[in-house]
Amino acid sequence: MEPKLQRRIQRYGWDLAAQAYEPLWQTQLASVQDELLACAALAHREHVLDVACGTGLVAFAAAERVGPSGRVSGIDLSGKMVDAAQSRAQRLGLANVDFSRMDAENLTLPDASFDVVLCALGLMYMPDPERAVQEMRRVLRPNGRVVIAVWGERARCGWSSVFAVVDAEVSSDVCPLFFRLGHAGALARLCAGASLKVTAERRIVAALAYADAHDACSAALAGGPVALAWSRFEDEVRARVRARYLESIESWRIGEGFGIPAEFVVVGAVSA
Repeated sequence: MEPKLQRRIQRYGWDLAAQAYEPLWQTQLASVQDELLACAALAHREHVLDVACGTGLVAFAAAERVGPSGRVSGIDLSGKMVDAAQSRAQRLGLANVDFSRMDAENLTLPDASFDVVLCALGLMYMPDPERAVQEMRRVLRPNGRVVIAVWGERARCGWSSVFAVVDAEVSSDVCPLFFRLGHAGALARLCAGASLKVTAERRIVAALAYADAHDACSAALAGGPVALAWSRFEDEVRARVRARYLESIESWRIGEGFGIPAEFVVVGAVSA
């Protein structure tokens, strides 16, 4: 798919998913986000860029760590995600965090303007992740730090069956290489190729807990990467997709709920 179209589909898909994202994913992603922040070891007064910030879950945690003398800027391709993050910042009265809509592959930011760049589970969606990491490197100050988290290997992410289930109804292959950065060493090599020195590489195993079938389906279909395709399905198709997805995750049912296996990779690196 042509990159410009891929970005547009991602933008509108995440616009649709913005409202459902936190209720369905905040708890489930807490472990990898905590690991990313621990690896970043943020300090007071540091300036941080959160790439693909979504609704600001990582950005707000980072803002607390850098303190009022520090600064966190979150950027995301989805305007609805950015709006949600901005609204929360205003409600909380936070003066050390800001958000804007921006393409991670073309950051409209000055060179060497951040101490730390974070990217939690956003790199897999980008048509050109190599360029995105090069942009992260460009905006880093000397000896600055980058910490990136991606999903792990496809076979270790039980929810990944949603791609095949949706693709059986309509072509939604806007993330054809979604899991490639989860392969052993792949993310570290990508960072090294952008003149970053890798300092940490961690693989995290987790279970995505959902209370019932409705939440499990909503997370994968309405709050995830196939949200745009899901939004266009008629009721009959939605019922079929939902049934097929539930069948694919049935082995991880726990009572009325589910504990779906997941894997993440976190890589930390420094600029030369």
